[in-house]
Amino acid sequence: MSRRVVITGLGIVSPVGQSPEQFFGNLMAGKSGIKHVQSTFADRLSIRIAATVDDFDPAAHFSKIQLTGIERFSQLALVAAEQAVQDANLVLDESEYHRAGVYMGSCLGGAGTLEDGYIEVFTRENPRVKPLSVLLSMNNAAASHLSIKYHLQGPNITYSTACSSSAIALGEAYRQIKHGYADVMLAGGSEAMLTLGAMKAWEALRTLAHEDPSDPGASCKPFSKNRSGLVLGEGAAVLVLEDAERAIARGAKIYAELAGYDCSSDSSHITKPDSAGQTRTILNALRDAQLQPQDIGYINAHGTATQAGDIEETKALKQAFGSHAHAIPVSSTKSMHGHLMGATGAVEFMAAVLALQHQAVPPTINLHQHDPECDLDYVPNLGRTNVAMDAVMSNSFAFGGTNAVLIAKRFVP
Repeated sequence: MSRRVVITGLGIVSPVGQSPEQFFGNLMAGKSGIKHVQSTFADRLSIRIAATVDDFDPAAHFSKIQLTGIERFSQLALVAAEQAVQDANLVLDESEYHRAGVYMGSCLGGAGTLEDGYIEVFTRENPRVKPLSVLLSMNNAAASHLSIKYHLQGPNITYSTACSSSAIALGEAYRQIKHGYADVMLAGGSEAMLTLGAMKAWEALRTLAHEDPSDPGASCKPFSKNRSGLVLGEGAAVLVLEDAERAIARGAKIYAELAGYDCSSDSSHITKPDSAGQTRTILNALRDAQLQPQDIGYINAHGTATQAGDIEETKALKQAFGSHAHAIPVSSTKSMHGHLMGATGAVEFMAAVLALQHQAVPPTINLHQHDPECDLDYVPNLGRTNVAMDAVMSNSFAFGGTNAVLIAKRFVP
């Protein structure tokens, strides 16, 4: 069995917007969500910038009792999912519960709860850890909360493959529907790892961007000669995926068709990216979508702004697309929303889907000094409108070498 899979709902809570419309509008405007960290531990950081969701108020969405059992990364996921379900006007009949599921991605899950617990245990003579610490911090908490809220009795899986976690969640959800195991899936990712411990660990890895002396929002510079690394972020994105026939029958709004996906491993190095593995993943995704390289009208790049990563991705795009690589607009929206780790694949795929819907390409901001080794059309600084495109691609290339590529195209019944 092979069925078509469509996207009928979008929801997002991000550093540059808390709705799909606000998110994409700010991307097109080149608005950065990267700022100085305002946490009480900021003075203990060497690098004090991050892409934070500062205006998210949990009390506006959850009762005090609910908040005792729902960690920040789950809160973000629940709010994003509520947007997506409402956007899709999705109502499941009780007979459909077992044909609907949820796949989510996250790297650290309830990082805040874990850190609070460790501080309590290792700094106090008589530690009193929160009774619900295990349930708050487990990586699958967000997906489980979504399953319970929406009565999703089908597959419920959380993926943790570093930067590609939510892209793989989307791709595997697509396969569930495509091959007949489910009719509806909520899929995406959530991350809230901006804790002292996590940020100090990333500092130690020496992959974080240095703060731009003139503007913290200009610190992430993908594909630029003077790039210095990635900027950590937080947020969540959830999409409603649906069997096309079901969506049409109920008169659903359809954003696009999720038409192609592949995941594979570089199988070479735990941190160093490999263009050969990325190329293989891109070509396999194109094959799955039954598209040619020239059919892709926009690529949302992984584009972390690390020295090796941006060069290897440029090589992979050239290897996969040949001479057409120079004709495709490619941008890294991480320059604005930062790197949301386990959530970033879903956030960036949503940006690509909205680009297809609006026929508009968001820019790579802070790209003023072009790296000669990154010589593709990286849409520097200004978004583009009236860009004719029928298909878009989103790349997610993770630590550990787990690559994922997603392709969406215009839906034609």
